[in-house]
Amino acid sequence: MALHSDLTIGQYFEQQVAADPDRDFIVYPDRDLRWTYSEFDHRVDRLANSLLAIGIGRGDHVGIWARNVPDWLTFMFATAKIGAVLVTVNPVYKAHELAYVIKQSDMKALAIIDAFRDVDYVQILRDLVPEAATQQRGHLNSAEFPKLKSLIYMGPEKHRGFYSMPELLLLGEHTSDDALRELTANLDADDVINMQYTSGTTGFPKGVQLTSRNILNNGFYIGERQKFTAEDRLCLPAPLFHCFGCVLGVLAILTHGATLVMVESFDPVIVLAAVQKERCTALYGVPTMFIAELAHPMFDMFDLTSLRTGIMAGSPCPIDTMKQVIDKMHASEITIAYGLTEASPVFTQTSTDDTMERRCETVGTSMPEIEVRVVDPDTGEDCAPGVPGELLCRGYNVMKGYYNMPEATANAIDRDGWLHSGDLGTIDEHGYYRITGRIKDMIIRGGENIYPREIEEFLYTMPGIEDAQVVGVPDAKYGEVVGAFVRLSAGSDVAESDVQEFARARMARYKCPKYVWFVDEFPMTASGKIQKYRLRDMAKENLGVNLSVFAGENDANR
Repeated sequence: MALHSDLTIGQYFEQQVAADPDRDFIVYPDRDLRWTYSEFDHRVDRLANSLLAIGIGRGDHVGIWARNVPDWLTFMFATAKIGAVLVTVNPVYKAHELAYVIKQSDMKALAIIDAFRDVDYVQILRDLVPEAATQQRGHLNSAEFPKLKSLIYMGPEKHRGFYSMPELLLLGEHTSDDALRELTANLDADDVINMQYTSGTTGFPKGVQLTSRNILNNGFYIGERQKFTAEDRLCLPAPLFHCFGCVLGVLAILTHGATLVMVESFDPVIVLAAVQKERCTALYGVPTMFIAELAHPMFDMFDLTSLRTGIMAGSPCPIDTMKQVIDKMHASEITIAYGLTEASPVFTQTSTDDTMERRCETVGTSMPEIEVRVVDPDTGEDCAPGVPGELLCRGYNVMKGYYNMPEATANAIDRDGWLHSGDLGTIDEHGYYRITGRIKDMIIRGGENIYPREIEEFLYTMPGIEDAQVVGVPDAKYGEVVGAFVRLSAGSDVAESDVQEFARARMARYKCPKYVWFVDEFPMTASGKIQKYRLRDMAKENLGVNLSVFAGENDANR
């Protein structure tokens, strides 16, 4: 199959609008909000015009810090039409993480909502950028963030120093479309259009630069594996800031002219109600989402017979959960996808007609137009079927690189263009891949990737802590959670709760240590390298976990 498209996301979207203007594109059932392709296109153009009018254009970096509110999608397509780069910010980030992303990404504008869970976005921006309260909008001059010029509030309320959504849409309504039309038509599919931050072994997140060619085509092939047509209706509770939401979800639907049924933030009842109300044919989620839906006491009240397919991804799927999704939720053609943000993100996926065994025990076969290899990490030679090695991929889907991090980019993508995943896996004689472990020390908590080094660097900033080592700890609900081994400074009386409270006030909750153990020294190799596998063993012993169950994971990481 040839590459699906050489168009940009903006150009492709306009093509789909012209083809079927009156079909539902985006539905929010709990808000009773419904936009057809043409209605949404009109809103996108108004925002795109206004962004150009306030000085945001091709190549500029526009951050979005919000849960799955409707105008998240308006920003996604408006920035695509003007060639700006959408920098997606995790909605549970706090001040420490946001400040890093604004600065590292060279962000020119940032759009926010009011708050999410325990994070007050407006107050955080007030504290980080106090100049906004006294300076002209669009001409911010921040000592801390010299590139940041505009703040946008994605709602009707007026906040000093922020543009509001209604006034931007009104400005766009009274601005000529001529400049927008010319700009959209002349953009290139290989321009960077999306930047997502993924935690890094260097201690801080890295900005993954993705192009229209990367993510539009990946979205198309992901939809093909589910046999999507224009008649499909996807219920999407996965966050839009992540590839799971904006590529597997939005772009798989866009490229098939289908309908997106959105959930603002995950709630099992709202998901089940959305599937029933909109007769959804597909449902996405990480395993913990599906488990929560199946276990909900109101589960039997909902009619889910419209479901056919979907994707379960983000962390390994329990076989029993997969069987229940097929039997009780009627998603007989549910699929599993595997990849990483740097790969746009999916490079292997099961198909709707794969056997139950393959859908439960493998991550499918390689995607069209993408080469996948399993190689010995030491020699670089290809592994025989069944022999574990590192998974590599090469093709249209590989990122442009990490933003302003050439050394990290060179470590991830070798001279021959192969992206190194850091994950260990095998291939069988039929071309199906299995994930067996990880080379890197990454923790996967309910689908969220966490790198210990970032948390370690952060814990070093806490008074009283001399050194810290962070590892993944087995957890029944999330698969893994964060555990920290801490050496205290002489005379320090820091307690476990002190460490947890220090982290919770400054970092996203999912990164905060669930367990803290104090040690006098760390287990070391003869060459002085800390043995993290032994720390993992110590954590399991402390928690009374059966070590033999996790032996494979330890072996893979030693």
